[in-house]
Amino acid sequence: MSLFRRKAIATLQAEAEAATLRRALGPWNLTALGIGAIIGTGIFVLTGTVAAQNAGPAVVLSFVLAGVVSVFAALCYAEFASTVPVAGSAYTYGYATLGELFAWIIGWDLILEYALSATTVAIGWSGYMVRFLRTVGIAIPDNLTAARGTVLTLADGSQVTTIFNLPAVIIIALVTTLLVFGVKESATFNDAAVFIKVGVVLLFIALAAGAVNPDNWQPFIPPNEGPREAFGFTGVVAGAGVVFFAYIGFDSVSTAAQEAKNPQRDMPIGIIASLLICTVLYITVSAIATGVLPYRELDVPDPIAKVAAAARPGFLATLITIGAIAGLSSVILVQLYGQSRIFFSMANDGLLPPWVARIHPRFRTPWITQIVVGVAVAIPASFLTVREAASLVSIGTLLAFAIVSAGVLVLRIRDPNLHRPFRTPWVWFVAPMGVISALYLMQGLPLRTWMRLFVWLAIGLVVYFLYGVRASKLARAPAP
Repeated sequence: MSLFRRKAIATLQAEAEAATLRRALGPWNLTALGIGAIIGTGIFVLTGTVAAQNAGPAVVLSFVLAGVVSVFAALCYAEFASTVPVAGSAYTYGYATLGELFAWIIGWDLILEYALSATTVAIGWSGYMVRFLRTVGIAIPDNLTAARGTVLTLADGSQVTTIFNLPAVIIIALVTTLLVFGVKESATFNDAAVFIKVGVVLLFIALAAGAVNPDNWQPFIPPNEGPREAFGFTGVVAGAGVVFFAYIGFDSVSTAAQEAKNPQRDMPIGIIASLLICTVLYITVSAIATGVLPYRELDVPDPIAKVAAAARPGFLATLITIGAIAGLSSVILVQLYGQSRIFFSMANDGLLPPWVARIHPRFRTPWITQIVVGVAVAIPASFLTVREAASLVSIGTLLAFAIVSAGVLVLRIRDPNLHRPFRTPWVWFVAPMGVISALYLMQGLPLRTWMRLFVWLAIGLVVYFLYGVRASKLARAPAP
């Protein structure tokens, strides 16, 4: 039963009050943190891919379905974040409700979400940056612009085999350095990046809406072409599983709890506001994209830039590229930030070595952990493709969402009188639906993704039983 020992809510709340991290984030910073994490690869890449391969113009419904699943989880995250305002996100919530073993599994699982998501986005950032630099006359050697072994065909017809992805490594190094210097400085950079990319998205909506041809929305749900994921209603559902990647990030807000000025009030605001804003933008952009161009033409690496060029030739496509660079930069920042804070919380609980939680005396950030995370993300970003890096991200996040939703119900039953500054509305419907809808999207993912998840979790269990189970502070605490 020691594997299921739980941290008391009172203990977690006391740790939050005694936090050594700098409290510098207000409700706007937290909302921008969520928007910074959410708007990125999803809106700039997945919109076109899912429309062309899965849902057609009904990609709008795919975004709605994925958004509904995310709302269920977001309401549960908001209750936990206001009640237990500490930096560990789903890891800490699991520790308080389901026990240490589940907490470890969630913490290990979240590495798939944060680290691999940052890797994936860094690879996408590299492609946009290389394209932008070429437009201004700056050329990076072609063999340093993509995953190792990738064969690129150049404009003159010759081919080159790449060595590693240098721009992806550079952006991770720059963001890691910024995060080491301080959370306030990082938040200021993120606020600016969010302002740029949201402004570009709104400009795209305003200028491209006039070029919509309603005929391109017919048929709205193309008939199924045989495979389950190829159009029809089943294609819409399969598309929702893919575009769910676009919503990953709002839970990053919960990792900033110990650096929020007023976490009980501001954490729910940041989580829910960022998700709702991004959902509206996703639905609007996907509707415009499929209205400007036939959905079959959107299966390209930069579909929104292609739509912009068709709607307003010239400057709009360049602005979309700039917005994508800013947007992807902020996603990398938030994911690296969230990963280091989860490690910080796990080390404070004794499940990881003490040096992981060491705070810089001047910057008040977990600087050693931040550097280790940066290196760990930069290495795969230098040699993996986007598809390889992203294969595990969605399933890892959905698993965390299901456990958090279940944890809210467990805590409501176990401690019904606990003070909750934010209470999940209709919790006996919302929380079970959070579990069911997450598991429903998980079952639609390929078998190979499930196999990789099980292998990753098996490695994590080995680490836990060799180190964490005995080093845990709860294990070494005197018996009550």
